[in-house]
Order: sequence, then C-alpha cells, then structure tokens
Amino acid sequence: ITTMAQTSTTLISQKTHKADITVEGGATFTAIGGENKISTVETSLSNLAQFDLITISGTTDNNKTFTVKSVATDGLSIVVEELVTAETRDASTDTTIDHVGFVSDKQKGDGYFSQPDGVHTVAYKVDTTLTGSIKMQGSLATTPTEDDFFDISGTTFTTDQSTTISSANFTGNFVWVRAKATGITAGSITNIQLNN
Repeated sequence: ITTMAQTSTTLISQKTHKADITVEGGATFTAIGGENKISTVETSLSNLAQFDLITISGTTDNNKTFTVKSVATDGLSIVVEELVTAETRDASTDTTIDHVGFVSDKQKGDGYFSQPDGVHTVAYKVDTTLTGSIKMQGSLATTPTEDDFFDISGTTFTTDQSTTISSANFTGNFVWVRAKATGITAGSITNIQLNN
C-alpha cells in the first residue's frame, strides 16, 4: 500500500471586502455561446476579480448572486459562472453590484487521489474587522461547475470580531474542495490553509 504525505495548500491569501458599485443607467446581461456576461456603458468593474461573489439588484430578471469568472481588460464587462437572463439596460434605473464574498479556486481532495481516509483539516485566519462567514464546499464531479459544489457540514466559521483563527476537520472522499466566504461586508481574510 502506498500512502501519500499530507499536503498543505493555501486556498485564499489576503482577500479584502471591496466597495459596492452603482452602475448608472443599468447593466446589460447577455448569454451567448455559453458565456454569461454583465456589461456596462461606462462604469468600471475593474475592481472586481475572478472568484469574487457579487449580488446584483435593480434589474428585472437578474437580482441574485453571481461568481465572477473573468473581468474584461477595459473593465466594462465581467463574465460570471452562473446563468444570466438576457436583459437590456434600463437607462432610467441604476444597477447595484454588492461585493458579498469570495470562493477559492478548487483544490484536489482525497477522493482525487483515491485516498481511503478522506481526512481534511482547514484553518481560517481573519482580521478582527471581518464580518460574515466562511465554510468549505466539496464536489464529487471530476470537472465541476458551480452547481456541483455543496456545503460540507461542520466547517462553518462565523466571525465575531474577537476570534481571528479557527480550524475544522472534515472527512469525505471529495474529488475537489474549496473555501467560500459569504456575507462579507467589511474586513479581510488573512489566509485559509487546507491540509489533506
């Protein structure tokens, strides 16, 4: 029997809450060729980055949370992981983009390596001003989409402005794991480490 040494991986390093964005005259939503895009006429979205979680409001059909996949070099559009409903901008209504958290890139779990024990440990380190919660998610899919990730019970750390370090152990033969921070309205994540 071959056993692999434990590995330590940084899931997230230094992520800070970002200012919310008001898109004057609204945003346009398009879904073409599998690409789900949110575009503006002149409001810059360049402050956003891959893996940011944003909540949209002020639209007819797209008031929900999205995961940023990429940001255009001119900063006037983003591509998101989730499906958008085609919608033309309403120049009389502003669209609000609230930054509400982050997900980490997916990392190989024990199931990827066919490891039988499935034991993982995660450590969250945050600053004292962080608001919100952080949890781990897993997937059993080989090439997961957003819909393939599910919350792993017993891994949620809800910040209280006094505890800056928290850890959790979880067991499962997850093919992929990632961290997800939600409800973030202020503060920073210093880092999130995974051992498996």
